Amino acid sequence: MEVALIQHAYKGNKSKTQSFTAQKIKEAANQGAKLVLLQELHSGEYFCQSENVDFFDYALEFEKDCAYFSKIAKDCGVVLVTSLFERRSAGLYHNTAVVFEKDGSVAGKYRKMHIPDDPGFYEKFYFTPGDLGFEPISTSVGRLGVLVCWDQWYPEAARIMALKGAEILIYPTAIGWFDQDSTEEKERQREAWMAVQRGHSVANGIPVVGINRVGFEKDSSGVIDGIRFWGSSFVYGAQGELLALASVENEEIVFFKWDKKRSEDVRRIWPFLRDRRIEMYGDILKRYCD
Repeated sequence: MEVALIQHAYKGNKSKTQSFTAQKIKEAANQGAKLVLLQELHSGEYFCQSENVDFFDYALEFEKDCAYFSKIAKDCGVVLVTSLFERRSAGLYHNTAVVFEKDGSVAGKYRKMHIPDDPGFYEKFYFTPGDLGFEPISTSVGRLGVLVCWDQWYPEAARIMALKGAEILIYPTAIGWFDQDSTEEKERQREAWMAVQRGHSVANGIPVVGINRVGFEKDSSGVIDGIRFWGSSFVYGAQGELLALASVENEEIVFFKWDKKRSEDVRRIWPFLRDRRIEMYGDILKRYCD
């Protein structure tokens, strides 16, 4: 089955960005994609570089955004994984991935569980940690283990999704460099980001997909210069083999063929789930083992 990852830059406003994304979804569908994956918070800029209450207004259009991407999924006949800013109630907001079935209906959603709070990534100001758990979303193309960005650093999240029957792990992402960092530090960060997710594919015997944005986005508050998103959207197979890799700078549609039988074959020769010592893992529920 053909799957497409859409890696792109922010276009200066929401209308232009959504129109560009819609065009690329249609292009991917015309080239045979049955599952299309979008990057984190793809409808606008990465606003979490600063703490500004005005940015909460973006979440007021959550239902409108759902309707917009529902229509695109239906028109293109694809299962579509989106990443939207959800207003649940006054003062209660989530970073939410909504998955649309090929008929435009909502197959399910996932609210980001791990929320970072670092310079340039002040997400705890905006997002309440998710409360839907790590539950795969059943669709016509398979059971999707959808997680979001910072979740990708946590093997516990990947494992639970796999144990609950996810056939693939999907991470909409917004991650990048600060220009003042050295070339060596930048590459260490990017390689660590890819390495930890490659480990999830090997440990669980399923493909792992990361979809990242590209381009420089200025910090509107002026506290920092901004973030240069490093792209590098990728797909690793069930043994950690690299199936696809996008560039660091360019907008791209990245395609790969999802072979579900491959996971079955790999798990038969590397039965990690069989050999887990579940009776010995109680300490994983502690914050730290003093």
